[in-house]
Amino acid sequence: MSLWFLLALMTAAAVFAVLWPLGRRVSRAPQASEAVVYQDQLAEVTRDAEAGLIGPVEAEAARVEISRRLLAATDHAAQAAPTASRFSRRAVSIVALIGVPLLAIGLYLQVGSPSLPDFPLAARKQTPQNASLESLVAQVQGILEKNPTDGRGWNVLAPVLFKLGRFNEAVQAYRNSLTYNGETAGRHSDLGEAMTAVANGVVTAEAKAEFDRALALDPNEAKARYFTGLALEQDGQGAKAADIWRDMLAKAPADATWRPLVQEALARVSGPRAPALSNEQMAAVQGMAAGDQKALIEGMVERLAGRLKTNKDDVEGWLRLVRAYMVLGDKDKAQAAREEARQALTGTPEHLRQLNDGLKGLGLDG
Repeated sequence: MSLWFLLALMTAAAVFAVLWPLGRRVSRAPQASEAVVYQDQLAEVTRDAEAGLIGPVEAEAARVEISRRLLAATDHAAQAAPTASRFSRRAVSIVALIGVPLLAIGLYLQVGSPSLPDFPLAARKQTPQNASLESLVAQVQGILEKNPTDGRGWNVLAPVLFKLGRFNEAVQAYRNSLTYNGETAGRHSDLGEAMTAVANGVVTAEAKAEFDRALALDPNEAKARYFTGLALEQDGQGAKAADIWRDMLAKAPADATWRPLVQEALARVSGPRAPALSNEQMAAVQGMAAGDQKALIEGMVERLAGRLKTNKDDVEGWLRLVRAYMVLGDKDKAQAAREEARQALTGTPEHLRQLNDGLKGLGLDG
């Protein structure tokens, strides 16, 4: 109801703005009228007669003719002009009062949607944004189909694809951006991040190479340094990762947007970790030669893996197994053990939650 009242008020204000000038009388300058001209002519005839420039008969005839014209002009100004002015004002008033509102209502009913229900607030916030991003992607892709060497277009498209979760397409877009825009530390880091996203958070060798290229161009490139630390963490070198992240935080400005992410990562590797082996097993390998230690550890890991096939509810055991494979540098077995553990604990939600929490600490929560 308040909306319709506001619209009616706005319409009335607009109509008043139109009618106000029409309701005011327009004053006419006396010297510009025909009657004034004829009055001046009468005065001139009188002066000429007194000066003897014209005879009495001619003067009288001129006065009669000028007087006749003066009467006609006065009658026309008093009747014809006001009538026309009043007619015009009335016509415009009728159009403004009736025609304009009717025309506006007709257009709204034709073009608008008065019966459309309210659009949910959440949908207003989300749907237009996603739709606009998809529309932007389609527009830029159309341009790039015609001009695939347009570096600026690839530079615009790549981060949008990444934001939409289309990581494989983002990788190719970042590659093209590097090709047609030139190498920068930021572009190599963005490409490495997209490759990591494709691998579900695992910093692959290919992604690590991109971060290395970024750091070669700019040793302080924040994104490349963070993911280099993450690669070390995933390789079981948490101490080295912590060194990188501590150095980043020490040099970073207080308002750095990535500071919370690095702080969380540092807390993850600095906190309690699930050991690869038990304390007794670790004590048994102290003092052995490096080759003997590795052989013993591998044997213990295999026995632990065999035990977990019959005791599948041992959350700590699964975490030790995954950690052991990571220490041995066997990512494939670590990821396979992760999936096997999740399948084994599917029926016990609490154990599965504990496993996932522990995997986050190991950098294998993807």
